[in-house]
Amino acid sequence: MRTASPGPVAGRTWTPVTVVNAGVAFALEMGLLAALCYWGVRTGRSVPAKILLAVGAPALAATVWGLFLAAGGPKFPLPTAATIVLKLLVLGTAPLALVATGRPVLAAVFGGLAVISVAVEYTVH
Repeated sequence: MRTASPGPVAGRTWTPVTVVNAGVAFALEMGLLAALCYWGVRTGRSVPAKILLAVGAPALAATVWGLFLAAGGPKFPLPTAATIVLKLLVLGTAPLALVATGRPVLAAVFGGLAVISVAVEYTVH
């Protein structure tokens, strides 16, 4: 089955690998938001700071993702190489946040899955 939507899924032939990877990618996106929220709660020194960081960090990541990386068609499409780099940078904030909150094993797993998922997304057809 081919899709007609723009973005990294445009013209993709869906195979079991790409379907599973799409699920993993979505889980990583949700995990990114959760990790940034957790970081904000753990990092803030006062209740207002905790709330601001816990809401602001995921909101910033979601905004960047929506503008430049959304699978359904980003508002501002980038060249493929720039998209890959930006996607890894945005997803890379989650492992950094997890390490900063004392979760290095979870950070390593998340980072590894992110790299594998992006590699599969742009190489497996």
